[in-house]
Amino acid sequence: MKQDNMHLINKIFNNETIRTIWDKDEEKYYISIVDIVGVLADSKEPRKYWNWLKNKLLKEENFETSSITRQLKMKATDGKYRMTDVCDIEGMFRIIESVPSKNAEPIKQWLAHLGKERIDEVFDPSLTMQRAIDTYRAKGYDEAWISKRIKGIQERKRLTDVWKDGGVEKTREYAMLTNEIYKSWSGMKANEYKAFKGIRKESLRDNMTDIEVLLTDLGEIATRDIAESEHPQGFKENMKVARKGGQVANDARKSYEKATKKSAISNQNALNYQYIDDKKQIENK
Repeated sequence: MKQDNMHLINKIFNNETIRTIWDKDEEKYYISIVDIVGVLADSKEPRKYWNWLKNKLLKEENFETSSITRQLKMKATDGKYRMTDVCDIEGMFRIIESVPSKNAEPIKQWLAHLGKERIDEVFDPSLTMQRAIDTYRAKGYDEAWISKRIKGIQERKRLTDVWKDGGVEKTREYAMLTNEIYKSWSGMKANEYKAFKGIRKESLRDNMTDIEVLLTDLGEIATRDIAESEHPQGFKENMKVARKGGQVANDARKSYEKATKKSAISNQNALNYQYIDDKKQIENK
C-alpha cells in the first residue's frame, strides 16, 4: 500500500490534513483516526482523545472499536513511519457520529441528509437515476454519453441476471467473471486496467474512450448471448463462457487496431486531478 492524500476526505474536513492510505488489493481507503478526531474535537492531544473515545464507546454503548479499526504504518510529521489506528470510510462515519463536538455537527447533518435521500429513493427509484444523471452532468459528461451509460447499466444487469440463472450468485464470482471478460479482450483484469489509467475507486467504464466502452459492451453482450444459448451451470462453466465472450471483443479489437493502426487501449481518464503516491511502501503490521 502507498500513502496519499485523498482529495474527497480532505474536502469533508475543510482541507485539513487527513492522512489516508490506498489499499490496492482491497480497493479501499484507510484513514487515520487520530487525524479525524484531532480535527473534529479540536484537540491538541488527539491520541489521548481517541483513547478516551474508545473507552467511552465501550462503556456507554458496548461498542468495540477494534471491529472497525486496524493498524498500519503512516508517515508522521517528523517524517518517520509509525503504527497508527486507521479505519475505512464506513468506519470513519461511525466514528464521526460518536464525536461529541460542535465541529462534527455539519458532517452529521450531511450524513442525515444522505440518509433521507436514500429513504426517498426506496419510495421513488427514479430519484436514484436522476441523481446519477445530475452527477454525470456535474462531472462534464454530455447528454449522449449519459444516455449510453444508463443503457450500459441496464445491459450489465441483464448479464448478471443470466449469471444468476446459471447458478452464480456471489458478488465475488461476478467480479471474477467480469475480470475474465476484461482480461480476454484487453489483457488486463479490472484492477490492472484501473491502475493503467491512473484511477482507483472511480468507475473504470466512466474513464474509458469510446472504443474501449464499445469493446467492453461487446464482450459482455457476447458473454450474455452465448450463455443464453449454451445454458452454462455453475461458476466454472460460466467462466468458460466469459472467456469466449471476451474473445469476441478481442477479435474486434484486433480488427480495429489493424484498420486504424493505433491501439484500442488508452491510459486516458476523465479525472481533473492526479493521484500522487509516496514512493515509500507502507507495511502492514
